Amino acid sequence: MKRIIIALSIAALLALAPSDASAQAMRQLSDLESHIVEVMDASGARYAVAYRDLRDGEEMLLNPDEEFHAASTMKTPIMIRLYRMADAGHIQLDARIPVTNQFTSIYDGSPYELTTDDDSELGLYERIGEPVSIQELIELMIAYSSNLATNILVELADPVEIDAMLAVYGAEGVKVRRGVEDIPAYRNGLNNTTTARGLLEMFDAFGQGRMARPSSTMEMTEILLIQEFNEMIPAGLPPGTPVAHKTGWITAVDHDGGIVDPYGAWPYVLVILTDGVEDAEITRAAGAEVSRLIWNWRN
Repeated sequence: MKRIIIALSIAALLALAPSDASAQAMRQLSDLESHIVEVMDASGARYAVAYRDLRDGEEMLLNPDEEFHAASTMKTPIMIRLYRMADAGHIQLDARIPVTNQFTSIYDGSPYELTTDDDSELGLYERIGEPVSIQELIELMIAYSSNLATNILVELADPVEIDAMLAVYGAEGVKVRRGVEDIPAYRNGLNNTTTARGLLEMFDAFGQGRMARPSSTMEMTEILLIQEFNEMIPAGLPPGTPVAHKTGWITAVDHDGGIVDPYGAWPYVLVILTDGVEDAEITRAAGAEVSRLIWNWRN
C-alpha cells in the first residue's frame, strides 16, 4: 500500500509539472547518455550500461540486451538463492559443510578442481576438509570473490532453481549454469552469461526488498557493501559513498553492478559491463568516469 501511495504521489507531481520542465529533464538525460557513450566508445570496449532510479524508475539503457560472459557477477544470484532457501526453512546459514575441491563438469561429468592461481581468495584452500558455515562461504564468495566458495555453494543453490528465481523478477538475462573453471563446459559454450538489463532487474527487485525477507535483504546488502574490489563504480563516487555491488573480471572482461547508496534517500542501480579490452585499467577508468557522470548529474 505504501508503494502504491508513493507511486500515486509521484504521478500527481508529474501531472502538475510544467511540460517545459519535463522536456528539460529529458534533454538533461539525453546529454548524460551522450557523455557516457563518448566515454565508453573511447575505451574501445564492447559495453553495456544500465541505470535506474529506485525511487521513480527513471532509467537509462545502453545496449541492455547484449550478452556478456558473467565472470563473478554470477555470484550475487547464488547468494540471493541461498538466503531465500534459508527464509523458506530449507537450509540454515549457520550450518557447517565441508570444504571440498572436487567438482564435476556439467558438460561431460569429468572431475576438476580449482587452483590458487586463478582465485582472488586463498585462505579457504588451507581449510579443505574442514567444516565451514554456509554464511562464511557466502561472505568469502561475495566480498573476496572466492571461486572455491562459489563452486561449493552453486551446487547447493542449484542453477536450475537460480534460473527459475531470476525469471520471476524479469532477470532472465542472467544465466547461472556452472561453477568456475569448468573448462570442458567453457570450451563447449556452456557459460554463465549476463546482460545489463538482467542485472538491473535483479538489483532493482533486490533493492526494493522483493527477493527476500527484510532481515535477509539487510544481511545481503551488508555483505555487498564490504566488497573488496572497488576500482569501477565506487571509484567515481565521493569517498565514503556506500555501494552494495559485485564485480566480475576475467581476461578482457570487466564488470561492476549494484546499488549506490542503498540506505540513502536517493538509491539507484548501476550496471557496467565491458569486454574486448585486456587492460583492466582502461575499462575500470571508463567505468569510474561513467559512475562519476551519473552521480554528478543526479546531484
